[in-house]
Amino acid sequence: MFETPPELIADIKAFDHRWKESNLRDWLREMPDQFSRGMSEKRFGDLPRWRTAIAALPPLEAAVIDLNTSAITAHGAADEAEVIKLDTALRGLHPWRKGPYSLFGVNIDAEWRSDFKWDRLAYAIDSLEDRRVLDVGCGSGYHCWRMKGAGAAEVIGIDPTPLFVLQFKAIQRYLNIDTVHVLPLTLEQLPPKMKTFDTTFSMGVLYHRRSPIEHLTDLRDTLISGGQLVLETLVVEGDQDTVFVPTDRYARMGNVWFLPSPAALMNLMSKVGFVDVALVDVNQTTAAEQRSTDWMTFHSLSNFLDSADQNKTVEGHPAPMRAIITARLP
Repeated sequence: MFETPPELIADIKAFDHRWKESNLRDWLREMPDQFSRGMSEKRFGDLPRWRTAIAALPPLEAAVIDLNTSAITAHGAADEAEVIKLDTALRGLHPWRKGPYSLFGVNIDAEWRSDFKWDRLAYAIDSLEDRRVLDVGCGSGYHCWRMKGAGAAEVIGIDPTPLFVLQFKAIQRYLNIDTVHVLPLTLEQLPPKMKTFDTTFSMGVLYHRRSPIEHLTDLRDTLISGGQLVLETLVVEGDQDTVFVPTDRYARMGNVWFLPSPAALMNLMSKVGFVDVALVDVNQTTAAEQRSTDWMTFHSLSNFLDSADQNKTVEGHPAPMRAIITARLP
């Protein structure tokens, strides 16, 4: 019998209170085991240090919360000592990959300006008002908060990295919204053929999957009839027959398997059963959107590009270009 990790007990209680559907109730019974494995100190040696940082967060109360501006915001009264304590605790959760966040005057300038991506897609997706939303590979949950700000009734983010779960918990401590969750899971760990979510997002995941068809099929099976998929991934220029498979690394990443053209990807989405497949945006990533900061001090985009030609990676491949595609399940 597995015990629920302490940081996820509140999630179990919230689901138990809200969920009435039988398939979700069945999943709820599996969660303690899943969460225990996902947050195991035997597997993740840095967990005690990260949990110490969470425990050091000062007990501040937000008077102003804003989920609809570039930085997810919680502001309120805090003296200088409390702000210093907050800053120190949050820096104990380095590196911050997704953001930005602003908590009581502490501005977390994460590696990614995730608001740029949200601005590129928000106008083109179905309304999230009163929807149940899934965010696959959500990181610290920045976009989960934006989805909630757009009116979602419930947002579930999944990411197998415990650090990102605890970063989310640090933000949630001050936003105090119990209908947004980040769980230490992969898409493959969700119950098969859930058919539960009104909208599913998969952003920055497809190119890390060995089988794009399996990923698209798993995403399809999370949706109710009429539900919308919002897919964002690395692409290359070309026609519907163009697919680039790096022989070794891509932008110094060893786990990039499959970069299609937008047309090829849209064709795949149609083949697995999606309709109304539409290209929303194609954008080459710049150092304004992804860069090293005080909150993510490791190498970033500028280190992954050819110093003499920013349109190429250090390996000589086309520089990272990302597409956003929407589709619907009939």
